[in-house]
Amino acid sequence: MLRAKALTRTVTVPVSAGLLTDTQTYFDALTTYRDGDPTAIVIRVAEASFAAIANGRHLVSDLRAIRQDWDRRIAARSDSAAWRVADLLLRHPVINSTLLARELGIKANNAPRSIQPLEKANVLVEFTDRKRDRAWRAHEIVQALDAFATRAGRRRIE
Repeated sequence: MLRAKALTRTVTVPVSAGLLTDTQTYFDALTTYRDGDPTAIVIRVAEASFAAIANGRHLVSDLRAIRQDWDRRIAARSDSAAWRVADLLLRHPVINSTLLARELGIKANNAPRSIQPLEKANVLVEFTDRKRDRAWRAHEIVQALDAFATRAGRRRIE
């Protein structure tokens, strides 16, 4: 709805994440709405929207900081595909050779050459422990996404 009304340009604000931070207040607002008073639900959705925007901005800030730190840590030629892989990790924090081939046009047999500088910089960690069909994750991105989910009230990290 927000995108259709041109209130957001490229992403949809996760308003539901803001509603989940205080479910009891949300349910109470729904009850008063059902009883004929829309004021509480309008206020709650507005508050949830602002909370979701703040959380989204926090995530963007975290991701930018992580990516800037990678620029300092990654040792690769300026024309290396490793830099394109690093950029891709912001959208796909878990990768494999097939994904790199599809998204970046990197041949599967050349994927390790693009991944190696990222492993050395501790940007990527291989977690499959196999010789074939290996996969890697950008643990810092995953942690930032987990923190985003926790702030939204969707998941608790234990």
